[in-house]
Amino acid sequence: MRMRSKALAALILFATALPAAAQECGGDFEVWKQGVATEAKAAGVGTHGLDALESAGIDDKVLARDRAQGVFSQTFIQFSNRMISAYRLKQGDANLKKYADVFARADQQFGVQAPVIAAFWALETDFGAVQGDFHTLSALVTLAHDCRRPELFRPQLVPLLTLIDRGVVPADVTGAWAGEIGQTQILPSDYLTRGVDGDGDGIVDLRGSVPDVIMTTANKILSRGWKRDQPWIEEVRVPDDMPWDQTGRTNKLPLSQWAQWGVTNPNGTPLIDNGLKAGLALPMGRKGPAFLAYDNFDVYLEWNQSFTYALTAANLAARLAGAKQFDPRTPESGLSGDQMKALQTKLEARGYDVGTVDGILGTNTREAIRKEQMRLGLPVDGWPTPDLLARL
Repeated sequence: MRMRSKALAALILFATALPAAAQECGGDFEVWKQGVATEAKAAGVGTHGLDALESAGIDDKVLARDRAQGVFSQTFIQFSNRMISAYRLKQGDANLKKYADVFARADQQFGVQAPVIAAFWALETDFGAVQGDFHTLSALVTLAHDCRRPELFRPQLVPLLTLIDRGVVPADVTGAWAGEIGQTQILPSDYLTRGVDGDGDGIVDLRGSVPDVIMTTANKILSRGWKRDQPWIEEVRVPDDMPWDQTGRTNKLPLSQWAQWGVTNPNGTPLIDNGLKAGLALPMGRKGPAFLAYDNFDVYLEWNQSFTYALTAANLAARLAGAKQFDPRTPESGLSGDQMKALQTKLEARGYDVGTVDGILGTNTREAIRKEQMRLGLPVDGWPTPDLLARL
């Protein structure tokens, strides 16, 4: 069952570009679900898919997971040390060898290096071992009906119902709490539009076929803007003093400029200009670990918007590619969860949009911190410290 037709592309375009009225959330659940059914039927979903929708319901456990993503309150060092385990490094190396021919095909066709794919495979499901036991359709129905982030989940319903209707996945397919399916946790819209039959059996099986998983994952990564065979991150050493306001993932400069300011390789040798531009990412401030972040690192944030997760995934890929464990250095003390909430509250009071006051150092909070550090004449590194909190 191949999924490459122009008709299918048109279906996905329809399903992911719905009018604002179709994105409404909340209200009577059965009435809301009938609206989804009408939308699905108009998109060509048949009886099998519509029957599956009829039996889907609200899953309170999904809502609980959505509200409690406390894992991202960990620092980069804490999170990465936990996630980049000896097991994942060993199994990753073994799988890179075992499926070398498939990884080579993925690199040739999509330009995505094998360690990059393997790192996502490791972090998402431990190479397929833990794919999740949430009823996928009920999970997406729950999150789409809920009014916290319906714009993320409502567009996934018609693609999932299409997959079910065509027999690509069963009606009771299970996966992660947020609706992802398979060994690298692919959302239904990507499953439908980016699915690749890697083993040539005529179907795309992202739960059981490793070649399908590898090829589809590479296709998804490429679709997010991956630049063929270019680097993603590179650990560096930073000097004690430099123009800190020039740091940050998005301020990409030539390596020659970073070298001029005293940034070196981890062993102290000079940076070699590779003709590319990179930002300087300081996940725990100027005294913590430091990485050059190239354009391809931005793709990691397309995969997962958590900077901590994205940098961990990128670092795991670098480790699988042969890099050494990063130097944690001696970062300044950060803030506790309650202190982070207090800081976010103070930043909000000053007019900054920090998203939700949740105690998590997200992108908006980091940017607000940088602006306040600049205003206060502090080194601008985006790292919240007790001193900053006291000054505010």
